[in-house]
Amino acid sequence: MALQEELEKQGNYLFRYRGILPLIFLVAGLGAFVQMVMTESGFADPEMVKIYWFICLFVCFIGLGIRVYTVGHTPKNTSGRNTETQLADELNTTGIYSTVRHPLYLGNFFMWLGVAMLTQNVWFILLFIFLYWVYYERIMFAEEQFLRGKFGTIYTDWAKKTPAFLPSLKNRIAPKMPFSWKKVLKKEKNGFFAIFVVFFLFQCTENIVRKVDILLINWVLYATVISGAIYLVLKMIKRFTRILDEENR
Repeated sequence: MALQEELEKQGNYLFRYRGILPLIFLVAGLGAFVQMVMTESGFADPEMVKIYWFICLFVCFIGLGIRVYTVGHTPKNTSGRNTETQLADELNTTGIYSTVRHPLYLGNFFMWLGVAMLTQNVWFILLFIFLYWVYYERIMFAEEQFLRGKFGTIYTDWAKKTPAFLPSLKNRIAPKMPFSWKKVLKKEKNGFFAIFVVFFLFQCTENIVRKVDILLINWVLYATVISGAIYLVLKMIKRFTRILDEENR
């Protein structure tokens, strides 16, 4: 099998099972975090640790913000969370898609980079960056092969002037569709809640290792409870009403 076909095959396989990667990464990250706590190789000052956690949270929210901006300006059946097959009813080329071809993967990168930073392990962070690049490079290749086959020269003309992963504002075009908070609330509530769940999991892990109260009251616990309540409310609204539904969104 030629390399091009092999990369496309790998990319389609990884695309279908890309939900598994975060779980593997999370387990590995918790392991590196436990090692840091046990050896006390992280920040010694509790105040510095608190500030650092907020920095990590900020990095996660940069990623979530990229996803929110992307999803909020896109039509139905594009830029989604589908995992079975590639899906694109039309090609997004305006808004953030005029600055970078894969904004959702860029957003995911920052969301998981913030988690990797929690380990306070430079080598783990660098390993995460390398593995993310290798993993998603193949997914992006397969996705672009699909788009090239479906949209032809429309895709290739857009791809020639739009970078794959590192944004450029050189050819930015205003979004074709207005921003939709309804679509964002429908599609990105999972990511918002997941950020705080992961931080809470790291906090509980540290408390177990240090043999302190696992449910120590702090901002992480409050944020997790509040974000969980928001998630459940939005889940109920989506399931039992059509308030968040919009035509072609």
